[in-house]
Amino acid sequence: MPDIFVAEEKESLSQSHTGSVKFFTPGVKTKQGLGARYETVAERLVKERRIGGLRSFNIMPGRVRFETQEVREKVILLLRQHWVTQVKWILVALLMTFLPWGLNFIPLIDFLPGNYQLMAIVIWYLLIIAFIYEQFISWYFHVFIITDERVIDINFLNLLYKEVSEAKIDNIEDVTYTQGGVARAWFDFGDVAMQTAGEQRQFTIDAVPEPNRVVKILNELKLEEEHEKIMGKVR
Repeated sequence: MPDIFVAEEKESLSQSHTGSVKFFTPGVKTKQGLGARYETVAERLVKERRIGGLRSFNIMPGRVRFETQEVREKVILLLRQHWVTQVKWILVALLMTFLPWGLNFIPLIDFLPGNYQLMAIVIWYLLIIAFIYEQFISWYFHVFIITDERVIDINFLNLLYKEVSEAKIDNIEDVTYTQGGVARAWFDFGDVAMQTAGEQRQFTIDAVPEPNRVVKILNELKLEEEHEKIMGKVR
């Protein structure tokens, strides 16, 4: 008889502890109250890091900082408009550069004294340099930054004016991209449009390279943000 009671006691003890048993998957780190440790978008993309001063598609650019960046906020993508969109002003600059050579055949400023002709040509080339400088910095500093928390569009219109728009990742409701035309299909760039729940309903990133990948990363960040909310890890 004592053996029977001992067995029943052991059985009841094992049953009472069933709900508290934790199962650990080999190779997966776990944290009490937070669920299984998963690989974040930032951790996955750091293995594919692509950085370059004049790149239009930068992945995990570690040294990039912006004014309103939070301490733990990580920059996932730094995007600029595809270089093909800049061909127009580059061709205009080249045409303007070689235009004074045509004065040998079309004497437009021959009525001016020699010193004034030289001064006119110098002023012309200074204007070309100013044109190239303004167009270049307008492209270089007009960037789209995607972090693990939000999307920021820094629209650098000229030397004296810039416009900054942003949308939280968790406010993004829908992400689509358009890629129409031979040039956009050939060089793989397009527009990424986002519908948000914030004050600015429509948010568009224009003429960025690999728009399909941008949409994929944004969707992954949305899922990651939802997971953090469920786990109670929202900042």
